[in-house]
Amino acid sequence: MPALPSFLVRDATTDDMSAMTSVYAGHVLHGCGSFEETPPDLAEMTARYVKVRDLQLPWLVAEMDGEVAGFAYASLYRPRAAYRFTVEDSVYIAAHLGGRGIGSALLEALIVRCQQQSFQQMLANVGDGYRNTASVSLHKKMGFEVVGHLRAVGFKHGEWRDTLLMQRALNSHINSTPG
Repeated sequence: MPALPSFLVRDATTDDMSAMTSVYAGHVLHGCGSFEETPPDLAEMTARYVKVRDLQLPWLVAEMDGEVAGFAYASLYRPRAAYRFTVEDSVYIAAHLGGRGIGSALLEALIVRCQQQSFQQMLANVGDGYRNTASVSLHKKMGFEVVGHLRAVGFKHGEWRDTLLMQRALNSHINSTPG
């Protein structure tokens, strides 16, 4: 069996935005992991990237043979102050590169970065619920558990879609007061 191509996980830069916009567009147009129905353009994706980075949250890419193979980022779960120790992850892989460990590497690196920033919980809002087997499997592999199942909350590609809320503790300071 031939070896799988290697990839590098690194911080994303604005130079990666065009490739990330393309990867995400494929998920929006052909998948149900995102409930967006119209792919955001380069300007909108760049604005999202800047917002995440302005909050000093991680946005990572996996690079394979000099090309962006996927990306992952953390965003604040909710804007209210009491949620400031909780983040939500997003992970998207180029459709033709699934099953190569890219998602695992990205999510693992994202978890480590968020732990280093003293976040306590990471949530995943998995579009298409249990039918999104790749995302559910990835998150379970990384220690997430299903904590909520929202039925028929989105309508995409002619069908009602569920979402799963999955959660993973990042640090073990739950019973202590944050500093």
